[in-house]
Amino acid sequence: MQLARLFPVLALLAAPVAAQEVDLELVLMADATGSISTEEILFQRQGYAQALTDPEVLAAIAGTAYGSIAITYVEWGQFDSQDVVVPWMVIAGEAEAAAFAAALLDPPRRAFGRNAIGAALLFGKALIEENDIQGWRHIIDFSADSTGNFNGPATEEARAEVLAAGITINGLAIACRGCSAGWGDEGGSIEAGFRDRIIGGPGAFVVTADSAPAFADAVKRKLILEISGLHGLPAVAAR
Repeated sequence: MQLARLFPVLALLAAPVAAQEVDLELVLMADATGSISTEEILFQRQGYAQALTDPEVLAAIAGTAYGSIAITYVEWGQFDSQDVVVPWMVIAGEAEAAAFAAALLDPPRRAFGRNAIGAALLFGKALIEENDIQGWRHIIDFSADSTGNFNGPATEEARAEVLAAGITINGLAIACRGCSAGWGDEGGSIEAGFRDRIIGGPGAFVVTADSAPAFADAVKRKLILEISGLHGLPAVAAR
């Protein structure tokens, strides 16, 4: 009799836990390399916090098939320095977005070193593949002020591996910060560097933030495009 009573419980324990379904799994990968000061780290976080709680971004989330997306925020540096600032969180409305934004501002900086773009992209891929969320779409949203890769896996090889896994890579090119000086890229514009060496996948694009005031707006526009799933944009989107 006691065993009979246990059987339903054991059956429940043995049953697989269903993964949470969302429209989009989005890894926000923010530059925390040596060219980014601690003040700029906070500035970037504030820009993302402001964008994620913007009514237009929340409306884009509400308009998805499931009415929800999953986001995590990562700061990347050298090959062994990637920090998950905010772990995966499902955003379905204002309350969750506000909670994500608040969690983004407090943690200390923990990522440092020279550019390891390949390592960062593979880290983002692992975050998507190893979570317990099922999204229709998968995007790594990658920001940087240069496309140089100085250690770790080659960008080209990592990019190919990410794209082969069905993950789209979009970009936020930080062309100027401060903004006392412009920031270019080796061999040409940073937009062209992102287009040729980093972004890829269906509808992939790069948005440029070419001044401090433009940063939060660039993040907002990029998030709306990614969340809404709009395609047919040029690889280098208008600033």
